Amino acid sequence: MTKKIEIYGESLPNIPWEEQPTESNSVVWRSQQNPIIPRDATPNSNSIFNSAVVPFEDGFAGVFRVDDRSRQMNIHVGRSKDGINWEIEADPIKFNYAKAEIGKSEYKYDPRVVKLDGKYYVIWCNGYHGPTIGLGYTTDFKEFTQLENAFLPFNRNGVLFPRKINDKYVMLSRPSDNGHTPFGDIFLSQSPDLIHWGEHRHVMGTTSGWQSTKIGAGPVPIETSAGWLLIYHGVLTSCNGYVYSMGAALLDRDKPWQVKYRTKPYLLSPQKEYECVGDVPNVAFPCAALHDADTGRIAIYYGGADTVVAVAYTKVNQLVNFIKHNSL
Repeated sequence: MTKKIEIYGESLPNIPWEEQPTESNSVVWRSQQNPIIPRDATPNSNSIFNSAVVPFEDGFAGVFRVDDRSRQMNIHVGRSKDGINWEIEADPIKFNYAKAEIGKSEYKYDPRVVKLDGKYYVIWCNGYHGPTIGLGYTTDFKEFTQLENAFLPFNRNGVLFPRKINDKYVMLSRPSDNGHTPFGDIFLSQSPDLIHWGEHRHVMGTTSGWQSTKIGAGPVPIETSAGWLLIYHGVLTSCNGYVYSMGAALLDRDKPWQVKYRTKPYLLSPQKEYECVGDVPNVAFPCAALHDADTGRIAIYYGGADTVVAVAYTKVNQLVNFIKHNSL
């Protein structure tokens, strides 16, 4: 008998959900409503993608990457009753700053959001003399405060764990260069105060196939009885350019830089039109995951072709068993 995998977290009875289609044999299946957010959901948006959502009050809130029609990259607040139908504010988030010099930012993109210590922390790629990891917080999705940048340039895909581990804040990231990085491994950093980061650890690197060029952390890790469930993206360089697909790994709960299992096959690759056709073709880029501890249901939000937002579903038992039986 397969041991039941528990999600350590809160129940979420209103999680968006669709049962697996009878014809599907995939561990992750797409919503029939995809794409759930079109590129023009705000008056001046060129595209909306690679965004993050969390449960909030009686519904959901999120921070969305919105590239406007001048192709400026920024992040906007969104709200939803059901996690599928979203209202996204037309104007970008205006942060308050603990120190004036923190406010320098040439762009903001690819946010993540995590509830931690009674606040909702926002992590994004921040333009400060090149891409680095921006960090801020809100309690109500109305007022936002920006903190110090976590790392020096160049860095992307900052993902904060949802609780302290060994009494330290823990963040995943992918050190990079200043361009469209043709390389990249996932590293882990630790901090006593969300300002001073150190004790860096290598987590995992590229391998072959769909994750042979670079990898990066996706949604906030989900704590389970089998370990930290990390959904991540991997990139393949094909004769037609980069291809971004979705995979998953299990990390040790006490030493999350130690990888227990990691998928050899992808979970989801760009195959539908909204994943293959857009501003950047052939991209399925996961940035957020909702989960219900009672049912084990997981809803994964991902960007399609750097143009729209889509959602896919899985169950923790199915996914963890898939990772274990299809590991590198």
